[in-house]
Amino acid sequence: MSGAGRTAAGVGLFARGTRFLHRRWRVLLRLAGWSVLETGQTFLLGYALARALDDGFLAGRSGTGLVWLAVAGAGVLVGALGTGRVYGAVAALVEPLRDRLVTRVVARGVREADDGALSGLTQQVEIARDTFAGLVMVARSFVFTSVGAVAGLLALAPPLLLVVGPPLAAGVALFAATLRPLARRQEAYLAADEALAARLGAVCPGMRDITASGAEERIAADVGADVDAELRAARSLARFSVLRTAALAVGGHLPAVLLPAAAPWLLDRGVTPGALVGALAYVTQSLLPALGTLIHGLGTSGARLTVVLRRLAPRTDAGRPGGAQGTVGVRGPADRTGAAGPAPAPVPAPAPAPAEPALRLTGVTFSYGPGAAPVIDDLDLTLPPGAHLVVVGPSGIGKSTLTALVAGLLEPVRGDIRVHGAPVPSARAAALRVLVPQEAYVHSGTLGENLGLLRPAPVPEPELLAAADAVGLTSLLERLGGPGAPVDPAALSAGERQLIALTRAYLSYAPLVLLDEATCHLDAEAEERAERAFAQRAGGTLVVVAHRISSARRADRVLVLDGPRTAYGTHGELPARSPLYRELVGPWATPSDPALALGDADGVDAVAGAGLAGDGRHVVAHRAVGQVQAPGDLGDGCATGGQG
Repeated sequence: MSGAGRTAAGVGLFARGTRFLHRRWRVLLRLAGWSVLETGQTFLLGYALARALDDGFLAGRSGTGLVWLAVAGAGVLVGALGTGRVYGAVAALVEPLRDRLVTRVVARGVREADDGALSGLTQQVEIARDTFAGLVMVARSFVFTSVGAVAGLLALAPPLLLVVGPPLAAGVALFAATLRPLARRQEAYLAADEALAARLGAVCPGMRDITASGAEERIAADVGADVDAELRAARSLARFSVLRTAALAVGGHLPAVLLPAAAPWLLDRGVTPGALVGALAYVTQSLLPALGTLIHGLGTSGARLTVVLRRLAPRTDAGRPGGAQGTVGVRGPADRTGAAGPAPAPVPAPAPAPAEPALRLTGVTFSYGPGAAPVIDDLDLTLPPGAHLVVVGPSGIGKSTLTALVAGLLEPVRGDIRVHGAPVPSARAAALRVLVPQEAYVHSGTLGENLGLLRPAPVPEPELLAAADAVGLTSLLERLGGPGAPVDPAALSAGERQLIALTRAYLSYAPLVLLDEATCHLDAEAEERAERAFAQRAGGTLVVVAHRISSARRADRVLVLDGPRTAYGTHGELPARSPLYRELVGPWATPSDPALALGDADGVDAVAGAGLAGDGRHVVAHRAVGQVQAPGDLGDGCATGGQG
């Protein structure tokens, strides 16, 4: 809201508040009447103590002193009676305000179809009610406590007021001068905090959509801007809040210091020791607590009440309080899932440089920490366009790390990675590759929307059906009801989700496809069909992290990750050159061998059934890219999700 709008809104709130209080003048009189009892309690606190000392104990009349102390005690009881009645009067003042706000919010929600009515009814109205009650109690207490203390100082000795009065007035004046700018900063902080909360409320439910559509950097920048805005507002509020502490020090603590310091001067002017002690009691037991409560309560709650009342005020200018203040946002795939999250539409991959390799790694080294052993150590690799590479090795050796490096999800410690000549990481390289991880992503919406997620426009149905037939999705597509059928991700098996993710990648424009255990929930026949579809994709290059020896047999080249004994060659060459590959292949090295999971010492195919693996609907662990995985495979042949 602009400064002029804020001023106009403030004037409007003040006018409405004045009318509200004027119509309830009887309640205000009753509140003031019961508060007078508290004034009497404050007056008696210091005055009775002074009389008990001067006329009683210091004069040798203990009985008189005890009587005055009893009077002070009776004043406390009477004050407690008044305080109890005060709460009833405050309720009579506050509840009508709540009723008016509830009526206004309900009317706006029902008649104007305001989607924020529930929040206003359940939160903002209650905030306004509680804050208003607190402000009434704080302001009333300070006014009547100050009146009682000043009256007591005058009754004891007028010179006492010369010592206590000026710093008290200066502290109150300093606080009053800072109240408006402090309220503005408090309002700015609350607005920044709510803006950040709204942003996170939109982003968090749509994290999967944001990740799938490649909008992480944009969302991170937007959230970072909101965090920085709240940080600036908080710092500004904290710096200005120092003046509140200064006001309390001047108005409350300084008189307590000046009274003992000015004691000789006061005693020379006829102030008795009892009066001096009574004045200290007024300052430390009445004025200081009342001023502290006023400064902290009014300084914070007042701004909050102003913000809430402005939001609950009647709407103008197309339904926005105080003028047109809409929000502008961009919605992506999350629109279809109900989870908000800005996401730019994918664009066709730029044309690869014809003379460049599809993938080139030069001296690439990567480790998960400064003191950790390299997972990938000085690796050189060159793949021409159209190549089909399978990466094998034991769990934890770095297979998933390699695909994450090529995809730009990790950055090497040393070395250079290029996709069709584009450096990794870069926007051009990201557009030239597509990564399909083991945990396939499927969002709610239609099947066609899921399959076309990596395309800038809806995929023509003939092209979509042809891709589904090539990858092996046709039976699932027909069972679900066609491309326009709604998809419930939770109702799909892990293998079905993998088929959807594979078809989506097949339909993308990216020439380089990275399959990181992306077929581990499929049976051998379905896996072969999907891999052959990608291998025969026009202009495409395929890199597969494999879990079955059959994948290595189908590939042009095999990369065996084995630390310093890493080997590269064809399936026929590697058993003689790589002990690890020879061990992985085992005795089933002939072309007629069944498709077995790599490293399965028992020679049992861990995947059962035709078409889709019987994964038992188990949950596959989701881990950060940088988390090291313990060796071992799941029962269905999938790695546990670490750096395989």
